[in-house]
Amino acid sequence: MGKIYVVGIGPGDEMFMTGLARQVLDKCDIIVGYKAYTDIVREYLPDKEYMESAMKQEIDRCRACVDLANDGKSVALICSGDAGIYGMASPLLETAQKMGFDDVEIIPGITAASSGAAVLGAPINHDFCVISLSDLLTPWELIEKRLRYAAKGDFSIVLYNPSSHKRADYLKKTCDIMLTEISPETVCGYVKNIGREGTEMNVCTLKELADKQVDMFTTVFIGNSNTKIINGKMVTPRGYENK
Repeated sequence: MGKIYVVGIGPGDEMFMTGLARQVLDKCDIIVGYKAYTDIVREYLPDKEYMESAMKQEIDRCRACVDLANDGKSVALICSGDAGIYGMASPLLETAQKMGFDDVEIIPGITAASSGAAVLGAPINHDFCVISLSDLLTPWELIEKRLRYAAKGDFSIVLYNPSSHKRADYLKKTCDIMLTEISPETVCGYVKNIGREGTEMNVCTLKELADKQVDMFTTVFIGNSNTKIINGKMVTPRGYENK
């Protein structure tokens, strides 16, 4: 019997990959993943065997991993960011259970919330939550409920998947919801292409954020009531007395 590793490769560049993730990729027999991610890994591991597929074929990839492991292969199923945060850890574990396979190890990676926060400064240095605006698997009504309660709870909020061609107005809709609960002057920020060539960041207010154009490669940060701007950086205080 082989083994399956679910590996978060971070935001993209090799320098953002954890040492453990690189070690697993070095030793595995085959790397499986969405083509955009296998293309990234292939740049620094060109001699590996790869199996790749398009979007919306996640369960097929999971089944292929189990079949390969049952043939005695050591398999790495890769995804961007962290495997357990909007990643492939849960679908692989569910699929493996249904197929009677249990030798699975989850390898963590750097998610966009932490890598993007580092670019902006310290926007999630206190209690925060992460919400995806993609309604492909989650009804918009539930997303809206989570946004509203996160705002009521005065959390700093990280938004994943803020826009796409089919969801061009979702960030505007989100800001409109936020504006019913929190101040329009709330400090916000966003980062494009985290950990990749052409990284961009911007700090703004919630009112200004509503009119910004973002894409699927952007991560958005909405501060809490104490978030402020220090030397152009977005900072959410922990609460330490600083005289």
